[in-house]
Order: sequence, then C-alpha cells, then structure tokens
Amino acid sequence: MAFLIGGANSAADAGYDIDNSCRFETDTYMTKSISSGNTRTFTLSFWVKRTTVSSGLYSYLASFYQDSSNRISIGFYNDDAFFVLAEDGGEARVYLKTDRLFRDPAAWYHIAIAIDTTQGTDTNRAKLYVNGVQETSFSTATYPDEDQELILNTNFYVGTSSVTSGWFGGHMAEYVYIDGTALAPSSFGETDEDSGIWKPIDVSGLTFGTNGFYLDFEASGNLGNDANGGTDLTETNLAATDQCTDTPTNNFCTLNPLNQDTESLSEGNLKIQSRAGGSGNGIGRGTIGFSSGKWYAEYLYLSGDVGAMPGISPTSVSAAVSTGHFYAFHNGNKIRYVGTTYTDDGAFGDTLAADDILGIAMDADNNTIAFYKNNVLQGGGNAYTGLTDEYTFSQSTAGGTENYGVWNFGNSPVALDSGNADANGYGNFEYEPPNGFYALCTKNLAEYG
Repeated sequence: MAFLIGGANSAADAGYDIDNSCRFETDTYMTKSISSGNTRTFTLSFWVKRTTVSSGLYSYLASFYQDSSNRISIGFYNDDAFFVLAEDGGEARVYLKTDRLFRDPAAWYHIAIAIDTTQGTDTNRAKLYVNGVQETSFSTATYPDEDQELILNTNFYVGTSSVTSGWFGGHMAEYVYIDGTALAPSSFGETDEDSGIWKPIDVSGLTFGTNGFYLDFEASGNLGNDANGGTDLTETNLAATDQCTDTPTNNFCTLNPLNQDTESLSEGNLKIQSRAGGSGNGIGRGTIGFSSGKWYAEYLYLSGDVGAMPGISPTSVSAAVSTGHFYAFHNGNKIRYVGTTYTDDGAFGDTLAADDILGIAMDADNNTIAFYKNNVLQGGGNAYTGLTDEYTFSQSTAGGTENYGVWNFGNSPVALDSGNADANGYGNFEYEPPNGFYALCTKNLAEYG
C-alpha cells in the first residue's frame, strides 16, 4: 500500500482555498424537499474523500427518492465502482457504472454528473466526470431517451439513499446542485499548470436554478446552510464537530482502513477500536508518510486500561505484520518492535488514564521522537533517536486487549477544551504543538516535507 504524500487532487497551492468539509458516516445525512424544477436537465458536483472503502456496501452521495421504483441514486457501488442510476417505474432510464474502482482513502476526488435528456445524441444526455476528465469506460451504460422526464422533483438526500441504508462514510466538500443546466467540469475546477492536479475554483457565481443549492459547510452550527441563499437542507445526526478542515486544498492525515488490523475505525477514520481477544496486536497506520520535516499529532485515550501504544511505524510495513515494527509510548514506558524483536525499554514518564492526551512529536529531520502527556514532556526528552526510515503515525495495542482512542492530526473529530493551530495556522489541537512542529497536512508537507 503506497502512502500518499500530497494526495490525489490535494493541491498545496490551489489559488482558491476550500476552508471546510463535512464528515459523514452511518445515520448522518441531509435532506431537502424539491418541487417545480426542471425534470430533464441538472448538474451535481462535489468533492469526496472516502473513509469506508472495500466494505461490500453501497455508499450514496446523492439520492432523489420518491420510492424504491422511482428514484435517482448516485454513489459508490458495493464493489467501489461509481454509479449513476435513474429509475422510473422500476425501469432504468439512466445507468452508468464505471469499470474502474475508487478505493483510495487518502485521496480527494472531484465528481461531476451532467444530465440533459434534450440532447439529440444519447451519449451526450448523461455524462460523468472524475477530476475533470469524462469517464467513458463503463461496465454498464444505459442512456436516457430523448426528452426523458426524470424523478427530480421529490425528496433529495445527501449521504444516504433514503434514510435507511446506503450511508456514505467520508468527507464531502463544495457540494453543488444546479437545477436546469448541464455544466462542464470547468465550471467547478481547473488543472493546476505546475502540478497537473485538478483543483477547485470559486463556484459562488454560478446560476443554481430554481431548486439548486450550494453547500460550503462553513457554518458549523448549520452545516446544511445553502450558501446560495435558498432553503437550507435539514441535517440529521450531524454536529459542529462534523465540520472539518480536511479539504481538497489541504488534505490531512487519517488512519488507513486498507492498512490496518483492528476491530473498527469511525469518525472519519480517526477513532480507533482495537480488537479484543487473541494474542496479537491490533494496528492502525496513517495515510501520509514522511521522511523529513517535524510533525505533531495527539492521541486521546478513551479506554480505561490504556493498552493502546501510539507512536510511529515505517511506511514500508504491511498491516499483515500485525505484531510489530513500531516505536511507541505504552502507559509510562517506551517500547519498540523492530524486525521480530519486541523490547520494553522501561519507564519513560507517567502512567495514563482515560481522557489523557498523548502528544507525539516526530522530528524526521533529526530522526527523533518525543512524547508529551497532557502537554508535559515525558522522560526528559527524546524517547528514541536514529529513526531514519520513512514513517507514519500509528498505534499498536497490547495483545488481547480492547481499546478505544481518537487520533488528532489537526482534524479532531471530537470537541476540544481549547483550540491551538500550528505556527502556520493549520490544524486544531488541544495543546499548542512544540516549537517548529506542524500538523500533518498537504500544505505543510509542501513547505517542510
């Protein structure tokens, strides 16, 4: 598994910055009642970063839902292909399913769907674009009849199929619905001339149409706010903590669901439940690796037995090696697992309890790692030196124990008692990062990585 540095469509110097995204998972969604709009022509555009991948489940980003036979469903198929399905009376009027799969949990994808059934050529009536490029390779391709009426004037859902299933797990940003116009992706993004990365542009000046709306997720107390001034969407089970600074223009580290060996991940792949039972160690690893720079992260203990061992591990190690390769802090001791040898290097600070926060400062320029308990430096300084590989933040767990904890790489999914950005103004931590250390995000990586 390659570790992403920079990320697909995570332009460090985007020109236009997206400030916020919204985090979705099971039972979180938005809805809006739509009526009296155009039934033949529309555009949907959104940026998405998946956290639930290879799950065997459908994952819906948008749904126009009247009933199970009359609807439009848009999202990721249960095999991770992307699909657009419009049904009328149980018959598929539009059905596009991509050949390629979308399984990168570190990448932001821009997706645009443009439908215009008034077009004379069938393949011009339904178009799907990913990162500015039109998809043309489909395992299923059904195009609508000319002037086909679609089920658009009904209940619209964001993040689910119809409030009972198909939950989207991940982040969304710059969510736009255009009623009555089929737009090209150039209305929403452009290719960066230096990096070749597809990046967002300002969409606030677009004409959104009768029922169109624009979700910028900038109001933490009203994430369903229509920034275009129309009727807001109704939120269900979304809180202010679901507003994120992890965006297509500043991609933050999370835990990688494809490179872990744990019971479960949630809260945007930042809350980790390590497995109980067995003799091995549950392991979770970050999506972004580093071999230079100075990086800070925090780990909030939620379990009283504090068996979790947060620290770092080499990016070259597969999650299948579930019993080692890490340097970590374990309840007052520093520990390491190198090759096949586990070593408890003894006391290096205070014991820990639930609600304690372990700060982890990795200096990849000088090859050292230091730990902080509730902002107090442990063991007098660097726990380990001579760390020369490419690393990522990670945790292991004492064999057979069950632990819950929350990682914060500057994108905390839980409310903090205080808020502290790094010296560049990025991230939100409980404690101020040590001098010269930064949140692990693409804007900082572009400068220091």
